Amino acid sequence: MATLLLRLQGPLQSWGTRSRFDHRDTWPYPTKSGVVGLLAAALGRDRREDISDLAALRMGVRVDRKGVLRVDYQTAQGVLAADLKAKRDVQSWRYFLSDAAFLVGLEGDGGFLRGLHSALKRPRFPLYLGRKGYVPSPPPYLPDGFLEAPLVEALKAYPYLGRGRPQGELLLVLEAGEGRLVYDQPSGPFGERRFAARYVREEVLPQEAVPEGPPRWEVAHVG
Repeated sequence: MATLLLRLQGPLQSWGTRSRFDHRDTWPYPTKSGVVGLLAAALGRDRREDISDLAALRMGVRVDRKGVLRVDYQTAQGVLAADLKAKRDVQSWRYFLSDAAFLVGLEGDGGFLRGLHSALKRPRFPLYLGRKGYVPSPPPYLPDGFLEAPLVEALKAYPYLGRGRPQGELLLVLEAGEGRLVYDQPSGPFGERRFAARYVREEVLPQEAVPEGPPRWEVAHVG
């Protein structure tokens, strides 16, 4: 079994699971649907195409920097209502993570993951972190991101995404047969907006269990 690692890092990220109408939430780490969407964009698939091969990959996340939860509050006056009969004032709350960094792992067939690794290096469509406009910086592609290793081993062995040693414990989130129930498993093309449940298990990694990241002068040049 092989693992593909991605670096999801940028000024803004948002990974919604229960967004409805004027409230747009974010999960504290990347969702399966969001990561599958990013990979589909890298491959150049549109919203009507099958994504079952991507959805079948087992996913894990290492939270290297959880970021800060913030909200963008917006108002608009005189918006035409859905029934087209009256105008009303609209309020919206859009939550996002500021300055977060995640190491995401996907476990599956080595040949398929090698193809995904190449696609991330030269993506067909623009990549974003949960919402359009939330662009990754640095890019998700990691030159050494393909490993012939199981998911958990790969996530624990990869160097910290920040500088030097982690300042505390890191959260590891693994797709499992039991644990916390989340509704972010794509069950059809994205154009159909169908999602199913999956279980994730959270565990804590001691800071000494994760290899040090690059020196300060190398951080801006990684990838």
